[in-house]
Amino acid sequence: MKTVSINVMNLCVPCENRCRYCLLSYDGKLGGVDYKRSEMYAKRFYEWLKENRPDLSFLFGFGYSMEHPNLLGAIDFCQSIGSATGEFLQFDGMKFRTDEELEALLRQLKEHGIKLIDLTFYGTENYHDRFAARVGDYRLMMRTLMQANKAQLDVTVSIPITHENVEQMDELIGELEEHRTQRIACFVPHSEGRGRLLDSVRLCAADYEGLSDNVRSRINPNRFKTESQWLKNGFPINEKRVLTVTLTPQNIAFFESLSFEDTIAYLERLDDDYYAAIPTAEELAKHYGNPNGDRYYSARDLYLTYQRRYIADNKIEIYDINDERQCFSRRF
Repeated sequence: MKTVSINVMNLCVPCENRCRYCLLSYDGKLGGVDYKRSEMYAKRFYEWLKENRPDLSFLFGFGYSMEHPNLLGAIDFCQSIGSATGEFLQFDGMKFRTDEELEALLRQLKEHGIKLIDLTFYGTENYHDRFAARVGDYRLMMRTLMQANKAQLDVTVSIPITHENVEQMDELIGELEEHRTQRIACFVPHSEGRGRLLDSVRLCAADYEGLSDNVRSRINPNRFKTESQWLKNGFPINEKRVLTVTLTPQNIAFFESLSFEDTIAYLERLDDDYYAAIPTAEELAKHYGNPNGDRYYSARDLYLTYQRRYIADNKIEIYDINDERQCFSRRF
């Protein structure tokens, strides 16, 4: 397994939403460390990589939202270390702002080098607000889109599609199409964090077949397939991985005292140990796969679903390398 990138993440910025499928299961409590401390750590890691491991790419980020008290300064820092987070922002869970405040902020972001923001819509207004657990969020997102258009800042839109909101898609996309976007893409929600709670309303084949051509064309058929399709066509072979140091009050001193070479080895070992204990996707599919399964998954999420069943059935106690609230890996 080839390591191709190292990320440093600090979950130190609050989010205004409590979305039903939050990847990080955010409950209002911050899990990160002092921002400046994480900046210093990331800077040193970046400089070491540049000199000693130029083959690895590097990214520094913060969460749970982009509502950083010094967002422009944080963007400047990300750009100084060549991190993609200095050009792209996931713009969900932000504070309520007037149209004038939104336009001013978005113009500032563009002037500071932000090239693209992404907005996530969960359905039409009432459903979206319930999903995000904040009344008024849909209107805020739509106003953000309109003000980004005024500021000449590029926007993409992402829409998680489920059995619950499938009949809202034409109305929602119709309203979004009244504004300028670079892309409107639908996706099947992940099954991590609180996303597990959506498994019972996962998009199924009947839902998919009932979609209009416009909506269906926005779902990537190479990324999202039914369980039966994955079992028939096979899972992609993962050969690379991205490793992430998620800084917490419990581990920051440990990582600050560890050499960067040893840090990479530590993360690789966590990843190796996990997958050494878990059969391959094909092996698990033989035991857990439903050849008639008509629900849609990404290959990663279906494999993860099988992993959880295997771990539970065999009562395996192992570090969860997929939990993004702590240090984690992504294989691809």
